[in-house]
Amino acid sequence: MPRSEPTPRFDLHRGIGSRARLRDGVEMPVLGLGTWQLPKGRTTQDAVRAALAAGYRLIDTATLYANEADVGRAIADSGLPREEVFITTKLWNDDHGFDSALRAFEKSRQALGVEQVDLYLIHWPVAERRLESWRALEQLQQEGRCRSIGVSNFGVGHLRELLAASSTVPSVNQVEFSPFLHQRELHQFCREHGIQLEAYSPLTRGRRLDDLGLAHLARDTGRTPAQQLLRWGLQHSIEEIPKSSRQERIAENAQLFDFELSPAQMATLDALDAGYRTTRDPGEMP
Repeated sequence: MPRSEPTPRFDLHRGIGSRARLRDGVEMPVLGLGTWQLPKGRTTQDAVRAALAAGYRLIDTATLYANEADVGRAIADSGLPREEVFITTKLWNDDHGFDSALRAFEKSRQALGVEQVDLYLIHWPVAERRLESWRALEQLQQEGRCRSIGVSNFGVGHLRELLAASSTVPSVNQVEFSPFLHQRELHQFCREHGIQLEAYSPLTRGRRLDDLGLAHLARDTGRTPAQQLLRWGLQHSIEEIPKSSRQERIAENAQLFDFELSPAQMATLDALDAGYRTTRDPGEMP
């Protein structure tokens, strides 16, 4: 896409139906269900069904998760029109390379049981092979086999390398992001280049939900710690994919569009940044 493409438009005025317009013109829901560590079979299927029933229209999976077939089955069983549900999946590290990436995508597409994937991401920036894989993703998009392409766990250095080598700018960069890991430099870089930032583990896998700062804020907002964390990300124009297998948590995580954090409350959450990660730092990858 042209480098002059404007920053993605992020809209929160349609409730859980709110979408971000990506640089390639594709509209992507701002809130979705993450399926990392959801076991294949009934657990994943039930979680996806609960999310769709609660109004979610974005489901995120990956080759690594080994639950693509269950995601696809639950979406098909929902009775929703295919175009209403946005499906993301990802290229795993072992499948990098031009031909390997094309084959891996086809396996994922078949497992999902769809004709077209909405968003295909490079899962991690594997050294010396990621640019070759990116060429494969470009071809997939050109052929219409996926609507949008992007990356995951790419830092500023990885993005600079990709932008220098390709005229196609990623539509999305999916990274770990929360008030406890407020990656300001990366966020600003993505905004400047029209790349939509998407947060995985926005709830810190539950490890910081008992933070005293969140507890104090809860008294003012009347909202749960999880809802505060998710609303914070949305107000920073970040898409989010919280993961849960529990129906009540999935429903709770969707109740984000009938309140707004004040500038002071946002500043309180901004101040929680401690560089806290729940997974590997992509910056360690050359």
